[in-house]
Amino acid sequence: MLKKVFLALFVAAAISCSAGPRVNLDGDGPGMLKPDAAQSVIVKDLVGLFESIHYKKVPFNDSLSSEIFDKYIKTLDEGKNYFLKSDIEDFENYRNVIVDDLKEGDLSSMFHIFNVYQTRYLERLKFAESQVKNDFDFTKDETYTYNRKNEDWFATKEEANETWRKRVKYDMLTLKLSRSGEEVENKQKNIETLTKRYENLISQAEKTNHNDAFQIIMNAFTGAIDPHTNYFNPSYAQAFNEDMARTFEGIGARLVLDNEVVKIMEILPGGPAFKDKSLQVDDRIIGVAQGNEEFVDIIGWRLDNAVAKIKGPKGTVVRLKIIPAGQELTSQPKIISLTRDKIVMEETSAKKEIKMVTGDDGKQYKIGVINIPGFYLDFKAYNDKDPNYKSTTRDVRLILDTLKQEKVDAVLIDLRSNGGGSLIEAIELTGLFIDSGPVVQVRDTRNRIEVDNDEEPGTSYDGPLGIMIDRFSASASEIFAAAIQDYGRGIILGTQSYGKGTVQSAIDMSRVISASNRLLLKAQNIDRQEVAPGAPEFGQINITMAKFYRINGSSTQHKGVTPDIEFPTVYPADKFGESSEPAALPWDQINATKYSPVANLSNLITALESKHETRMQASPEYKNMLEDIKLLNEKEDETEVTIQEAKLKKERDEAEARSAARNNQRRIAISAGHLPLEAEDKDADKKLKVDFVQDESLNVMADMISLIKK
Repeated sequence: MLKKVFLALFVAAAISCSAGPRVNLDGDGPGMLKPDAAQSVIVKDLVGLFESIHYKKVPFNDSLSSEIFDKYIKTLDEGKNYFLKSDIEDFENYRNVIVDDLKEGDLSSMFHIFNVYQTRYLERLKFAESQVKNDFDFTKDETYTYNRKNEDWFATKEEANETWRKRVKYDMLTLKLSRSGEEVENKQKNIETLTKRYENLISQAEKTNHNDAFQIIMNAFTGAIDPHTNYFNPSYAQAFNEDMARTFEGIGARLVLDNEVVKIMEILPGGPAFKDKSLQVDDRIIGVAQGNEEFVDIIGWRLDNAVAKIKGPKGTVVRLKIIPAGQELTSQPKIISLTRDKIVMEETSAKKEIKMVTGDDGKQYKIGVINIPGFYLDFKAYNDKDPNYKSTTRDVRLILDTLKQEKVDAVLIDLRSNGGGSLIEAIELTGLFIDSGPVVQVRDTRNRIEVDNDEEPGTSYDGPLGIMIDRFSASASEIFAAAIQDYGRGIILGTQSYGKGTVQSAIDMSRVISASNRLLLKAQNIDRQEVAPGAPEFGQINITMAKFYRINGSSTQHKGVTPDIEFPTVYPADKFGESSEPAALPWDQINATKYSPVANLSNLITALESKHETRMQASPEYKNMLEDIKLLNEKEDETEVTIQEAKLKKERDEAEARSAARNNQRRIAISAGHLPLEAEDKDADKKLKVDFVQDESLNVMADMISLIKK
């Protein structure tokens, strides 16, 4: 039976749905951020959970304490732009006691570090804002060190001020070079633009609350154990689960914060806002009411707080006070009423397109390209036995049916930047392309090995198949690509994948926190953050509890999947991917399981490689890619930039000239060596945007079709 577990790759620092206490810059007074009792309980119970069921079995000792400390400082200020050297020296007192504190649920030292960071952060921003109106001398030969990772911490505030003066000067020079026209007029516009930028940053920073601090603390804590164990606060847990499901319940609009006001950025097709037609892009929402309740003014709110108010369960009513696009905030607002519904995020679901490719044999081939951005599954609808639940496999099966009706000669699946998702979907998607059999092996914390199979006989597509991967194809993507490769069912094209071979289980923290602790929190009348409907009250932990292996016995951990047809990569393994993570689990292997390969493609792959290499040697785009990689490698160790106008302008002019030369080269190629694209060609810009890796992968697929036919 398939394990109902999820895999996730990239996790950003979460922002919670709480108004919370504000930062006070006057020292460790009553206004400073402090943990609440629920956060202390959560962290204490998590330590116990990690010690008992985490796959890695990490000892909670001084060594881990030091790792958490370093991870925390790096999370807050990796670029060494905010803390002073004296701050770091003060923090060193906590290095070896953090684990002991966490075991006791004591977060005081971690919050102290965060409060100092928040103070320094606001100091830097306010200093930067004060420098915007300076009369900068852009003829002076100065440089700005933008990458300070290898520098020492600022010794004094004066040293920090000097670096930030140069940062503002660089920002101002960048704006100056981007505008043409009257010098005086542009200078005023640049001052207004930069002032507004820093004002917005300060405004958002001042809304930081104890839940934000707790989320960052937890990121450092869990990240020191392994890179894929993550605690999500309630709002981020809800966002994670919605992303996995590709569905959410609400009004069907994407929102953005603009000058302290929530603005409509996009209306999602098929949602309540789309059907009602009352809301338009750039309308601003200044008030929200639930059903017939009183309106709540949301001007100046954090975006996540506003979103929590506007979203809600399917079938419920929300009323909005709207200032239509183009009208002043002082205008009379209009009131609209919307009934929330379930929204399916089609734009992040699997999609198809058909490409016509001319092979070396002169024949035209029709290739169906399926882009799969993630392995998603509406787990709640799946468990509720909803016949219309959303999933990757269901979507791809329908796409394959349409491609077969259109008589494609081959299918190319694009998994580039697909960070993974549901293990179930990786297994079931594989089942669309093999008859039946094992797909992946999973070893748990007790070293028990389970083989997960595709148990449904038959295939949805049995023709020529290619899978594109890159350095950011991970987790479920690697399970699928590895199974296709091991069965000889298709060819893998691209670059070495990420190397994430661990399995996470998503656990609602309400199941972890003991009943006595929940009663204690209730008795203390803890002021919990406002939790949106459907969000777990105490958040969610995605904890590493197993490791997966290919059916040939090899782990994808660290090593990932190596393509059959390889392309150059701009992302070196020592800086990107699992092998760059210090807390990652090692590579290993187990015994292979029994499986019957569909075919041995080694001879075919050799022939395809030969044709691919011949094309590459004659390809201008391949040459461009190698030049880009060389340029990026050369710039990798650069840490500073000139802030002398003449020098910076020269560097940018040279970069633009290189780009223009490439575009002219592409125009000539597109027009078959005759004339450049006509100015009235509306698709000119689109044609010049070359996806070289996909284009060459399509050529390889054309070779594959031709060779199979022969």
